[in-house]
Amino acid sequence: MMQIKTIELFNIELPLIEPFIVSYGTYPNMPSIIVKMTSQCGLVGWGEAVPDEHVTGETLEGTYAVLKHTLAPAMIGENPMNFEKIHAKMDALIYSAPAAKAAIDIACFDLAGKKLGVPAYQLTGGRYYEKFPITHVLSIGTPEKMANEAAERVEMGYNSFKMKVGRDVASDVARIKAVRERVGKEIAIRVDVNQGWVNSSTTMQAVRELEQLNIDWLEQPVRADDIDGMVEIKSKTSIPVMIDEGLRGVREMREIIAKRAADKVNIKLMKCGGMYPAMKLAHMAEMAGIECQIGSMVESSVGSAAGFHVAFSNKVFTSVELTGPLKFSKDIGNLQYNVPYIQLNERAGLGVDVDEAVLAELTRDHCVVQ
Repeated sequence: MMQIKTIELFNIELPLIEPFIVSYGTYPNMPSIIVKMTSQCGLVGWGEAVPDEHVTGETLEGTYAVLKHTLAPAMIGENPMNFEKIHAKMDALIYSAPAAKAAIDIACFDLAGKKLGVPAYQLTGGRYYEKFPITHVLSIGTPEKMANEAAERVEMGYNSFKMKVGRDVASDVARIKAVRERVGKEIAIRVDVNQGWVNSSTTMQAVRELEQLNIDWLEQPVRADDIDGMVEIKSKTSIPVMIDEGLRGVREMREIIAKRAADKVNIKLMKCGGMYPAMKLAHMAEMAGIECQIGSMVESSVGSAAGFHVAFSNKVFTSVELTGPLKFSKDIGNLQYNVPYIQLNERAGLGVDVDEAVLAELTRDHCVVQ
């Protein structure tokens, strides 16, 4: 039986090539917590937590403290392959705290895969997809800037975009129209409002302008907790709607299914607590006929790889938006992208090597729990 011997925590900051801008904030760099989990037999599993005050309700400092004082000490001596038991133990210790739990969960999957000599996707359903197209995310900018960036990316081979909007309807519609005019009709455009239009009436003003623009889907236009607002929008538009911030765990998924509040849901490991809970949400969605996406909190190669392993092994996932490693000027891992696609390797666990020299260079705080 494998046992967890030590857990090391690294509070790091990943340098972005350019600031990441969404409706609720601008990120010059991405803070992250890396977990290094070592077993009694000497194997190492890597995990990651990228908390977000606006989405998971966790701060970086709080997540680091929860891992250091609550979750990591309780994992020592546990078998990392007992995913159900590990989650039950974490849930008994602290309510919610999904990003903190995700870091432990991901490290356990990496360890289990390495112990068995199989890729992590073999533990989540086996390989279903061979490759996924990568969507380029356009940060909020002027209509001209966003259109220019989209045109550059089409030249590089990208054929789908996720546009970040959410400032005000008039300027957002101008942004979307500018990109559509520049890239033509064949390129896929998804619009992510990140709650920026607040309510259904504002959203419907935008929807009337967007109906003719062949939008793949409209993501989280209203406040996260306004499930009824999503119901109203879905009933009044032909544009498919996706819930992101409004879906964290099982409780929200039950309500979304019961009210038929979305055509698609954006499952993020940092919102739900890791790979194992993400699988449970995907199974619920599949039973209800709702398509899934694995979304990004701009994680490093470690957290991004974990999301890909879940998506590659379940047919209900029809899109993936894990582009964190492409946004960093320096990353701790070596997840390989073949733009505009990603194909996972066949290596055990997450299939990612962590460069401990780079990790040390980016670390602001470090501790060992044993």
